[in-house]
Amino acid sequence: MGGKLGVKQSKGQAPRSKGQAAPSPKAAEPMRIAKAIAHAGLCSRRDAEALIAAGRVAVNGKMLTTAAHLVSPSDKITVDGTPLPEPVATRLWRYHKPRGLVTSHKDPQGRKTVFEALPPGLPRVVSVGRLDFNTEGLLLLTTDGALARHLELPSTGWLRRYRVRAHGRVSQQALDALSRGVTIGGVRYGPVEARLDREQGANLWLTISLREGKNREVKRIAEQLGLTVNRLIRVSFGPFTLGDLAEGAVEEVKRRVLRDQLGAKLAEAFGLREKKGAGQARRS
Repeated sequence: MGGKLGVKQSKGQAPRSKGQAAPSPKAAEPMRIAKAIAHAGLCSRRDAEALIAAGRVAVNGKMLTTAAHLVSPSDKITVDGTPLPEPVATRLWRYHKPRGLVTSHKDPQGRKTVFEALPPGLPRVVSVGRLDFNTEGLLLLTTDGALARHLELPSTGWLRRYRVRAHGRVSQQALDALSRGVTIGGVRYGPVEARLDREQGANLWLTISLREGKNREVKRIAEQLGLTVNRLIRVSFGPFTLGDLAEGAVEEVKRRVLRDQLGAKLAEAFGLREKKGAGQARRS
């Protein structure tokens, strides 16, 4: 299902967890407050923890001081005095982010954000990771902040692939050395797959694939090689590809496809249960 549908042929290849437990199901059992906020789609779990630390979250009228607080469905949660939205169904979209947008719900510098540029009619969504202001390409969006956090973690093991145009010259041998990882400015970057595609005047095109996605990782690695990146396009994130999705366009990933890519255990944990009778209908 590559190209048009934006999904690679990788059915059954659920994200690696390296011993990490699957998220708890969306059930009536207690869960940590930050996770409850993320499940409601208000923001990611990491951002929810920041809201709690800033004294902006209350449970049953009492302001919280710790993200370790457990809540149940009967608890009244408010953020800045506003009740938490009701959890919505877990959904995922592919979005072709243009250059010149900030991957944030609000920018202190007043720049236009991804969420301001989205087509009308979408529910509230959060991004799976971020793309820099001038980076374009595939950005995944979801209604479930907990799912976003899970997919963006390096331990999930999903490969991020980029097409890179840069000024300068580099050998394939130097690119191959990145497979052992590299330390830049005291920061250790994990193994990177890099291929020299072609030279074009004073520029060249590379394909770079990595699993961590640290801040400005591709550009810093390029600078370490003596290159200056002047265009950066993310073409895939895990099994999901940019394909022929038009710039600025959004396309929802079918529920069945998302369930297949997550695997049965994670799909169940995020409420993506297969409807009863669906299997029989397909076999008939």
